[in-house]
Amino acid sequence: MYSLKELQRVVGEEIDNLRVGDEPDGLYEPIHYVLAIGGKRVRPALCLLAYQLFNTKDLSHEIIYPALGLEVFHNFTLLHDDVMDSADIRRNQPTVHAKWDANTAILSGDAMMIKAYQYMSMCPKESLPEVMGEFNKLALGVCEGQQYDMDFEHRNDVTVDEYLEMIRLKTSVLIAGSLKIGAIIGGASSEATNLLYEFGENIGIAFQLQDDYLDVYGDVATFGKRIGGDIVNNKKTFLLLKALQKAEGSLLEELEIWLNTTELNNSEKIEAVRVIYDKLSIRELSQSLMNEYFNKAIGALETINVERGLKEDLKNFAINLIDRAR
Repeated sequence: MYSLKELQRVVGEEIDNLRVGDEPDGLYEPIHYVLAIGGKRVRPALCLLAYQLFNTKDLSHEIIYPALGLEVFHNFTLLHDDVMDSADIRRNQPTVHAKWDANTAILSGDAMMIKAYQYMSMCPKESLPEVMGEFNKLALGVCEGQQYDMDFEHRNDVTVDEYLEMIRLKTSVLIAGSLKIGAIIGGASSEATNLLYEFGENIGIAFQLQDDYLDVYGDVATFGKRIGGDIVNNKKTFLLLKALQKAEGSLLEELEIWLNTTELNNSEKIEAVRVIYDKLSIRELSQSLMNEYFNKAIGALETINVERGLKEDLKNFAINLIDRAR
């Protein structure tokens, strides 16, 4: 049985050797470029790991290609996200629309989506209806989550529950669906595939809550990007929404001043909003909710009826995600 790290390496090698297409070059070169930039290859590796929980056969193209389809799909979403966000850098490299143009990024992204479906359909014939149904569910969920995220930029009445549903769709369903697809192809029972989905869904939410937390309270040396970007951009994270919900009187007025001012010093705003969060115990509330979802994930994983040792890699994966914030 391969470990998660070994499976990430396997997926990386398969991606390096993958020829999505050759002509026209203007369509396929951007795809090969974005896939070559790298990434942790977590979603396809989780798919393969879930498969191994229930199937001892060697990894064949019938599981490898669906896993690659998940990675191609994930990168397709990033390609289009970068266009929508006008982002010029992805993984320390120019984004496709910055290197070529927006039309190229859109069309190459469309081709990636089609190829993702092609690779997914290479699963065993007996698994095809269920696998494609799950893939359709996760693909549509990611789009719904992205739309909610864009809608929230123009709304001032977003609730915590709405935010949690948005990150479930935008982040969690791809992790959960990757695990479930691997388990389906591996021959798992419906109960086991649903428990794996529950594990992935909850750990995905915990991961995004952790990202929100680290943007405010993380160490830039370990977080890997500047701290406070969400505060500067008034991004509607759990921390901000909870602060708006809890703040009263002068504290609420102060928070709203920082949110509405157009003449600001970024460092000063970050520090001032962080102080308000501290007064409202937002740090502790964020950690508590993150741990709640983490514990739900581990509970679902522990319930799956396979040898405990087989589940150890998934448990360590979950622990490593959360330990960055502890």
